[in-house]
Amino acid sequence: MRPIRVRIGVLGLALVAGLAAPTAATAAPEAGGAAPAPTVEERRLDGEVPREILRRSGFAPVAPAFARGLGRADSYREARRVVEREGAALWRRAVDRVQGRGPARGDLSRDDDRPLYWARLGMTRELRTWEPGFGLSERQRAALLTELERTSRGQTDLRLPRGHRDGHGKGVKRVLLTGFDPFTLDRDIRISNPSGAVALALDGTVIDTADGPARVETAVFPVRWADFAEGTVERALRPYLPRVDLFTTVSQGRVGRFDVERTNGAWRGGFPDNDNVSRTETVPVADPASQPQWTTTTLPYAAITAADTGRFPVYDNTSVTEIPAGGDEPVVRPDGPTPGSTAREGGGGNYLSNEIAYRATLLRDRLGLHGTLPGGHVHTPVLQFGAGNTDPATGALTDPEFVRNRLDIVAQTRAIVGVAVSAAGADRD
Repeated sequence: MRPIRVRIGVLGLALVAGLAAPTAATAAPEAGGAAPAPTVEERRLDGEVPREILRRSGFAPVAPAFARGLGRADSYREARRVVEREGAALWRRAVDRVQGRGPARGDLSRDDDRPLYWARLGMTRELRTWEPGFGLSERQRAALLTELERTSRGQTDLRLPRGHRDGHGKGVKRVLLTGFDPFTLDRDIRISNPSGAVALALDGTVIDTADGPARVETAVFPVRWADFAEGTVERALRPYLPRVDLFTTVSQGRVGRFDVERTNGAWRGGFPDNDNVSRTETVPVADPASQPQWTTTTLPYAAITAADTGRFPVYDNTSVTEIPAGGDEPVVRPDGPTPGSTAREGGGGNYLSNEIAYRATLLRDRLGLHGTLPGGHVHTPVLQFGAGNTDPATGALTDPEFVRNRLDIVAQTRAIVGVAVSAAGADRD
């Protein structure tokens, strides 16, 4: 998920850094004015492909049921309870479907991340356009939308077992992993994001490693500049980084390969997000006076790239784009940044995958964990449809090669995490 100069055209897994934000359910207009209109992202729900994804996964009833729940709420407090309950239920339903618990409720393959994305948008559109009789302030609506985003993305469902960081001996290793929503949907609305699929497949699972069992907890993040500027990554991850043994942010990167990104840059390159908003600026964080231009991975990249983890090659990517000290033009540096340079692209580009990696590793460093907490960013291969199914206007929603590619990416990411945990444990020993 990266305009790695935007050479790829499709999708984005991930973690965190140091700063801090359809149908109307009832009838009476909101005090102080009408409810807001749906966002650009929410309006894509009206297309045939999103409707088909929801129908073929059994998630089509989610938003209407949520609207009915909102319609029964007679106060802000009750509405908040509905939002918290139904948001968490959507995340759990998506995880259960991917992990094979309960009926599939449709012929779409269980490994698919897209039902969660489109069902969530259906819920946010219901909430955004809701006009309750008791009146809802702009601030209250914003708080409800934030809570819906957090609960339906697994950000309030990170359940870490006890471990040595809590003073309980060696214990089970704790891994925090993040993924992303689908993106570039105006290019191909059928798109799935393998990092989101990884997050759903691994949430709450245990990986047996050479350093013992590792419990993985996951969350998914939006592809929107504004959410990142408001601190969504830091709010979600700050309570957990001091307690985990390893973290990785994951997103979609290049065709046919995994990359462990060595360096992350403090620059937004302006590629449009899911609301078709662009941002070209320094990554906005708290305390900008102490903000570094670059952060680095502490994942055991040598061990990861040397291991046989699956059919895709895995690279230690050291390249960045910088403006050298005293210069004014960007220069590609294959071996990383030079002293005093200004970031223009990290190894993972200058889109939101680079930014989540930058924020997560900056948070790690500001918490004083650089030398003790392995963490960084992994880019997965681009998730491709099968040959002959490449035209978004006429192509099928899914095909056997598309499913195989997604399953292989998920399995290889799982193996990469296992290698990383083992290597980090060996380093500690």
